Amino acid sequence: MSATGTLYIVSAPSGAGKTSLVKALVDAQPQVRVSVSHTTRAMRPGEVDGVNYHFVTREDFLERLERNEFLEHAEVFGNLYGTSQRWLEQTLEEGYDLILEIDWQGAQQVRRLMPQARSIFILPPTQDALRQRLTNRGQDSDEIIERRMREAVSEMSHYVEYDYLVINDDFAHALADLQAIFRANQLRQATQQQRYGSLLSQLLA
Repeated sequence: MSATGTLYIVSAPSGAGKTSLVKALVDAQPQVRVSVSHTTRAMRPGEVDGVNYHFVTREDFLERLERNEFLEHAEVFGNLYGTSQRWLEQTLEEGYDLILEIDWQGAQQVRRLMPQARSIFILPPTQDALRQRLTNRGQDSDEIIERRMREAVSEMSHYVEYDYLVINDDFAHALADLQAIFRANQLRQATQQQRYGSLLSQLLA
């Protein structure tokens, strides 16, 4: 892979299905990777350090922040999240497309620093569907679910800042929409010129 990869920002309210859609996309497209963020939140059942997140203490996170190691960082529900700038740049240079699963605050930071990034917002079909998905996860109390619903409405208002909008009503259809975005961007002239530079030179010789 000689072409530089594309950075994608993917945001969604909690419960919209972002994590499941991104996992399915990455499983089907080996040239796509997901950035593993650092976080101070507690590890949930089934999660693996270094795979889902780099789980660190608040003190460690703040020390990394002082050393300017994060491309972006945000505090969500009292927990800190951050993206390693060095790893991100190395991955893109190796030719991989890279997904940042971050909220709208982090997305604003990344767009300022890397305006070439593509951004995607995933929405649920209805508020009732979102509430049901949060309830079915069985991870949060009713009080936390209500808090997440209030946060979701606020977060969803930022969809207008994104390049693409995917409605996750039917999972297979939403995944196809996500794949179409990535495929179309891989076929952009500038990307193809990087990838097939020698072929294009031969064709025009």
